[in-house]
Amino acid sequence: MTLPKATNIRLRTFALALSAPLALAACATPAPGPVQVTRFVAADAMLGGTTLFIESAPGYEGEGLELAPYKAAIAAELARLGYSEQSRDGAQRVAQVQLERFVRGEAGQRSPVSVGVGGSTGSYGSGVGVGVGINLGGGAREQVTTRMAVTLRDAASNTVLWEGRAEFDASAGSDAAETQTNAAIVADALFREFPGANGETILVEVD
Repeated sequence: MTLPKATNIRLRTFALALSAPLALAACATPAPGPVQVTRFVAADAMLGGTTLFIESAPGYEGEGLELAPYKAAIAAELARLGYSEQSRDGAQRVAQVQLERFVRGEAGQRSPVSVGVGGSTGSYGSGVGVGVGINLGGGAREQVTTRMAVTLRDAASNTVLWEGRAEFDASAGSDAAETQTNAAIVADALFREFPGANGETILVEVD
């Protein structure tokens, strides 16, 4: 199966997509996405490729199996950027991963159904920026919402160098909601044009 790829567009240009032919709305399954991505970059952060260890963020240690596909997708993206995985003791950087997945009903309300992992993603932007609120839009069909956050820290000092959060809605039962594909889409969007501009929110469309 070929995984969907993503292409960046800025928020200020997203309105152009609204002029697409209305006939597209008649498709049986709406196109997934876009992925909403916000990133913070610490001043003078050293973000070049180096040794790296990927772990669950504090409070997510018990979600190892559910987080595994997302950690693998993150590792693949960071390897492409020149990072190489190493043991926790030998790594110069640590990437901490948080994940939340849940179903939203037809009216846009959050369903009590959890998908894979649950719980709050905690505070965001506490290390290098300000908190960011993610807006959820309504939908005509059930949607699986994925929220993933990654914090990149210096292993020696525990200083936050970079933070990123991605949020993605996919139709329940679609390929884009399936765990492996979902993980690849979200990780690809989060690390597109890494490290990104500090405090900027972008939309990454999924083909």
